[in-house]
Amino acid sequence: MKYRPADVALAVKRLQHRHHRALSRALAPLGLSLVQWDTLRHLYRKPDASLHDLAVLTFQTDQSFGSLAVRMADRGLIERAPGPGRAVRHRLTEEGERLRVAGQEAVDTVIVTSFQSLTAEQLDLLGGLLDTVLGPDPTV
Repeated sequence: MKYRPADVALAVKRLQHRHHRALSRALAPLGLSLVQWDTLRHLYRKPDASLHDLAVLTFQTDQSFGSLAVRMADRGLIERAPGPGRAVRHRLTEEGERLRVAGQEAVDTVIVTSFQSLTAEQLDLLGGLLDTVLGPDPTV
């Protein structure tokens, strides 16, 4: 065996850390943090998502995401509305959508550059292997 599981796990973490740093730099001119852009992306895909759903999708605690959502609403990026029971629902504003689109362009550039040394076949293989390891996504 050429790669031990611990070595592969570390390589995945290193790549994720590299992406995080590069994405943070790419989004900074838009005035967005990575978690803010990720929130806009998830709200585009899942309008009216609850605070808890968005916290899970963005790898935040409910409390941390609640603070973030208030700041994003104050900036006019998202709207917050009462939902059923104690739930709060969230939606993109026009400004949030504008920044989501601009952020997506920046993110795409970083990600394409990151994987440019792989052939299409290698990228498909890597994606398939990661799908196998991750299994079904319980948040979908």
